[in-house]
Amino acid sequence: MSTKWRRSKKHLKWSSIKNSDKKKNRSKISHFEALGASKKGGSPNYRSSQYYGKKKWQSPKPLIDIFQEKNWITIIVEIAGFNKETFKIDVKDQKLTLSAKGNDRRYYKSLNLPKIVIPNAMSTKYNNGVLQIKLRKAKKS
Repeated sequence: MSTKWRRSKKHLKWSSIKNSDKKKNRSKISHFEALGASKKGGSPNYRSSQYYGKKKWQSPKPLIDIFQEKNWITIIVEIAGFNKETFKIDVKDQKLTLSAKGNDRRYYKSLNLPKIVIPNAMSTKYNNGVLQIKLRKAKKS
């Protein structure tokens, strides 16, 4: 049994240009232009460096983890570039609001907590860009 080899449509333009080049005195179209690239841009699969220069760099969003223990809720926020004194933490029932203000940037986040907490029984630690907040759960009545 033999199968016939078929030319795919993907390479159809390229092969027809090559065949027509043999018949004529070399066409002015290059191989990359036949595949869809412009004369300025080079290969069609790559973006020019001008494309990346126009994008503005943004700092990544801080990662937040919430852990529940028997009597505590622990919130860990990876937020580098701020001083310990610039953090403002507000807790009310099941809502925690965290805001920070640096020299050239600001951060604001509001979280809904899984349980009602006691706002007076809160402890915080900030070390190497990681903020840890411990909140005591309110006892059920």
